[in-house]
Amino acid sequence: MANSSVQPNSPVDDNLDIFAQDAKNIWLEEGFKLLVRVFAIFVVIMFLWMVYIIFQEAQPAVAKFGIGFLWSQEWDTVEGVYGALPYIYGTLVSSLLAIIIAIPVGLAISLVTSEDFLPGYVRSPIAFIVELIAAIPSVIIGLWGVFVLIPFIVPLQTWLSENLNWIPLFNTEFPSGDNLLTAGIILAIMILPTMAAISRDVLLVVPKHYRSGSMALGATRWETIFKVLLPAGFSGIVGATMLALGRALGETMAVTMVIGNSEFISTSLLDASYTIPAVLANEFAEAENRLHVGALTYLALVLFVVTLAVNIGAVILVQWLNRKKK
Repeated sequence: MANSSVQPNSPVDDNLDIFAQDAKNIWLEEGFKLLVRVFAIFVVIMFLWMVYIIFQEAQPAVAKFGIGFLWSQEWDTVEGVYGALPYIYGTLVSSLLAIIIAIPVGLAISLVTSEDFLPGYVRSPIAFIVELIAAIPSVIIGLWGVFVLIPFIVPLQTWLSENLNWIPLFNTEFPSGDNLLTAGIILAIMILPTMAAISRDVLLVVPKHYRSGSMALGATRWETIFKVLLPAGFSGIVGATMLALGRALGETMAVTMVIGNSEFISTSLLDASYTIPAVLANEFAEAENRLHVGALTYLALVLFVVTLAVNIGAVILVQWLNRKKK
């Protein structure tokens, strides 16, 4: 009976198999690169398309009011006269208030949840609960502001009005609670998860030897935090702040419910105001003529440019800080 045995693959067969596998990997890699490029180009096209559509819809107002639309204060739908300044002012001031409140609170939360101030079984639930705020719909937060925050904060606002009315920021008689200060607090609550979560992630990736080296040189815990950890993560914290500011600029429903929706500009934080997203939500569905629609779309274009400028500024600032560190 003839002997039968399995012959091993020859070196030529092995080389062919390796070549086929390499060719397959190359095709997969090139295909993935092509897919990513297509998605990137698609996003750019969508962005440019949105800008084009918004600009086209805003043309009637752009053609009639020009750049003067930005500093005009009159908004009269009957006379067909529109100005954006009260809405730009309300948007910027309420967002600035939110950032001023959210930065220290967000940093405090990020430090508590990233450093050993509390046991691990306490830090993780705190971080999780703070991040859950981002999942609450803005209309729910707005309702909470109307039924809980405003009744709670009106006595404080009344005290500020009665005792600190010599300061222009609190020079309002009988504040009602629907005002810029309340809107800023609501916005701060809404952007807090962004500020706290990103700052926490930034502090967690700071190398451990920064902490141990600082403590070994005799620094206290607070000196280590303020002189080592926060400077090391400063660029990431700036990025978190800019992202939170972008969210605050575009928030609609919650702010609409608590800001008072007044078209007048006041230096007092206890007076009612208006924001661009709020006026879009309130008037767009009822806009009847082309000029009114154009003015509202012009406002949307202004908000788009402001938000884009904030994000571009954040990227430039973070890159500059990173280069400065090197």
